[in-house]
Amino acid sequence: MTEATLPPQEIRVTPDRRTLVLVQPEGRRDELSAEMLRVMSPSAEVQGHSPDQRKTVGGKIEVAIASVAPIGHYAVRIGFDDGHDTGIFTWGYLADLAREKDSRWQAYLDELQAKGLRRER
Repeated sequence: MTEATLPPQEIRVTPDRRTLVLVQPEGRRDELSAEMLRVMSPSAEVQGHSPDQRKTVGGKIEVAIASVAPIGHYAVRIGFDDGHDTGIFTWGYLADLAREKDSRWQAYLDELQAKGLRRER
C-alpha cells in the first residue's frame, strides 16, 4: 500500500465538530475543516457524474460534522449536520485534500467569487 492508501492511525472530530483530525502512520497530523470537506465532498451530489456536472456549493461556513463511519478498510463516510451524508472519502482522497489544502481552498474561494456565491448563507 502507498502512503495515500494507508488508513490514518487516528481519526477524530474536534469537540466543536468543525474539524476532522487525521494522524497519519508516519505521525503527520492533518486537519480538514468541516466546511472544506462538505463543499469538496466526493459525492455525486457535489461532483456530478462528469466534470461538467460538478456543483459549486456555497453557504456552508457553519456546517458541522455529524458522523464519521468506516467503509471497509479504504474510506469513511462523513455525515454533516445539513443532512448531506453520501460522500465516501477514501484515504487517498483525504490525503490529496490535506496535501493540496491551500491551493484547493483558494480555487474554491475564486470559484465562489466568480459565480457570485458566498460562504455564508
